[in-house]
Amino acid sequence: MLTHRSTSRRGLAAGAALVVAALLSTTACGGGGGDKNGKGGGKAAGFNAGFNKLANPSDKKGGELKFIGTQDADSWDPQRGYYGFMWDFARYYTRTLVTPKPAPGPESSTVVADMATDTGQVSADKKTYTFKLRDGLTWEDGQPITAQQIKYGIERTWAQDKISGGPTWLMQVLDPDKQYKGPYKDESKDKLGLKAIETPDEKTIIFKLPKPNGDFLQMLAIPAAAPVRPDKDTVERYGQKPFSSGPYKWVSYEPNKGLELVRNDKWNRDSDPVRKALPDKITVKLTTNADDMDNRLIAGDYDLDINATGMGSAGRQKALQSAKANVDNPQTGFIRYAAFPKSVAPFDNEHCRKAVIHAADHTSLQTARGGPEAGGDIGTSMLPPAVKGHDPGYDPFRIKQGKPDEAKAREELKACGKPDGFKTTIAVRNNKQPEIATAESLQAALKKVGIEAQIDQYDGAQAAGIVGAPKNVKAKGYGIIIFGWGADFPSGQGFLQPLADGRFIQESGNNNYTELNDPEINKLFDQAIAETDPEKAGKIFQEANKKITEGAWYLPFTYEKNIIWRSSRLTNVYTADSYNGRYDYASLGVVK
Repeated sequence: MLTHRSTSRRGLAAGAALVVAALLSTTACGGGGGDKNGKGGGKAAGFNAGFNKLANPSDKKGGELKFIGTQDADSWDPQRGYYGFMWDFARYYTRTLVTPKPAPGPESSTVVADMATDTGQVSADKKTYTFKLRDGLTWEDGQPITAQQIKYGIERTWAQDKISGGPTWLMQVLDPDKQYKGPYKDESKDKLGLKAIETPDEKTIIFKLPKPNGDFLQMLAIPAAAPVRPDKDTVERYGQKPFSSGPYKWVSYEPNKGLELVRNDKWNRDSDPVRKALPDKITVKLTTNADDMDNRLIAGDYDLDINATGMGSAGRQKALQSAKANVDNPQTGFIRYAAFPKSVAPFDNEHCRKAVIHAADHTSLQTARGGPEAGGDIGTSMLPPAVKGHDPGYDPFRIKQGKPDEAKAREELKACGKPDGFKTTIAVRNNKQPEIATAESLQAALKKVGIEAQIDQYDGAQAAGIVGAPKNVKAKGYGIIIFGWGADFPSGQGFLQPLADGRFIQESGNNNYTELNDPEINKLFDQAIAETDPEKAGKIFQEANKKITEGAWYLPFTYEKNIIWRSSRLTNVYTADSYNGRYDYASLGVVK
């Protein structure tokens, strides 16, 4: 489910990666991002000025904020959308009880009150959350937003037969036995039959969890927890023109072409402590030409890439040479990695898995991903830096040294009964050039210790039924699966559990590619999730990560980084961990 948040990324050849690395290290800060054409406005803040800190602070209102992108949202319906950029953008027209803190970097991982007066009153047993709504909450037609409408919006997640595709965290936590059938099959008069949520009056909403979950507030902060007014619910068509509870409302939308939002004049600023709502208008232009998009960003025609998946090779080089002051280089919160399914021999033997990890050339893998800047830092475990429990010094396989340890690899091959090596297959998506490059790097390194790995490029659009189907993985002999992963929310539950908890293994759409099912690890997940103190939970997730890493179930390649563009017109620019290193869209303004 979480992989839906990873939108397509353009390819990067290993040679180009070296050029990018050289440019980043040698190019002086400068450039204006289109100022020479009179379109840029403002002044470029400098290289990495918006990375985990605020660039161009301003409360000036007005102007048009211009997004451009190469990919439309999977849906603009708050309960159906699952792409990361959609969650960021949705805050223009949706509100939730709580929301990520509008602050740079790690600080954004905490939640603050949005429609609620506070972050909830929690019972002593940590299973009941009570919220009171703020005064002045209104829809775009001026009608008040009620607790019942928030409940109805949340209930829509249960209607998987009608509006599938979105996150199901709230359904899993509030109704693990799937007793409720969703509002469209609800036989109660008001269509509010979900027993886990109570609305005693229009300004009170109460959630009753079967068991504690330390990430429940994080789940309430995603768009799937936004209100929907029943009389405006067009079911499957709702994503074409959602009815606004936020500071902007929809004017027009043409799928794969673009959209336009304007101010919602019924939005009450006094009721919203989070959104700055500075631009008068927000537009999105969608194109199929990624290189042209980068050129138009650099020329100053647009302000930023809504998808935020990083500039292409040619665009990066041009930006870093002529306008480096308009570029940021954030971590995305994603890990790029290889997984070793235990159902495919000899990867049921941990020594064979360890042989691959020691034989890999980690610097070469990093280069294949794009180098230190365009690809990311070398990864040493399966918890990225943005997730509590990450330990930057933890490196049990000495991966950070960057070089293969062929002697150690051969020792492990002997230990697993394969002293002369073995044959296997690397599965990789055919539409992900960096993944293909990492497969080729790994193939070359493994050959040096006698492991013959053939590469099978499969249709990336069909991943859920190919590498996500354990029976197919075993039948195809996919001993190594190359993939990437980003969290719905930055915690061990949001990131690590779907990858390593045996109870998450599915017949199709599986993300636990290793098919790891260790009762001790599963128990650690339960303990960490029940812990409501994020620091204490992080320590438990850290223990689970150590067991997963030291069991050699995964080979991390990189903690991913991107090269992203911000125009000189943008104000209040900063990257947020809560949005996988994207800019916090709801805080942006423009210089007219």
